[in-house]
Amino acid sequence: MSHDPARVERIKENVAAARARIEEACRKADRDPAEVSLIAVTKTRPAEDVRILASLGLTDVGENRDQEAAPKAAATADLDLTWHFIGQLQTNKAKSVASYADVVHSVDRAKLARALGDRAAAAERRLTCLVQVNLDDDSRAGVLGPRGGVDSADAMELAARIDGHEALELGGVMAVAPREGDPYTAFGRLYEVACLIRDRYPRATMVSAGMSGDLEAAIERGATHLRLGAALLGDRGPIVG
Repeated sequence: MSHDPARVERIKENVAAARARIEEACRKADRDPAEVSLIAVTKTRPAEDVRILASLGLTDVGENRDQEAAPKAAATADLDLTWHFIGQLQTNKAKSVASYADVVHSVDRAKLARALGDRAAAAERRLTCLVQVNLDDDSRAGVLGPRGGVDSADAMELAARIDGHEALELGGVMAVAPREGDPYTAFGRLYEVACLIRDRYPRATMVSAGMSGDLEAAIERGATHLRLGAALLGDRGPIVG
């Protein structure tokens, strides 16, 4: 099946523009662009867009909802992709997500980590998990944020739970910038948590932070993985035709 040439060209231009932004941000932060990975968030987009991205060399794909991710992963199973699950996740979806995801960014409670680990073990898979940290100013220990995420005080304990499961690999940390306030300051708090976890678990080097609107601040604060949707695929909403 051939791709729509106009769509290919648009995505190609968007990817080039995003990479240019990343390179410029890395130059200003005195970082090597090779340290920063780009995850294409394809929610509300058809599997065809995933194929176009793969044809352009972008094979890290992120999804927020299992109902959309599972069929899309199945439809593109012939491609060599790395699937990142990045949305809030209910424990009852753990079996499905563990069957196709390679990395789960949004692990924010021990019960979810255990469910993902048990399901991955049953499927004879290993799953990389990130501790999602809540960066909202009013976050409190023992309380999950409205969009998921543990308080920074609870992050190390959750990291230990992930590391302790035979089918899970502790990858690092993830966060979403608060809707209000300065993302640079928020991502600074995330980086402090990332360093604490990495001191104890040296292989847990991933810092998943930064989206289309705040990637520069994320790069300045040490992000290793950016989650870009609109910057690559245009404003959200299904493409017709």
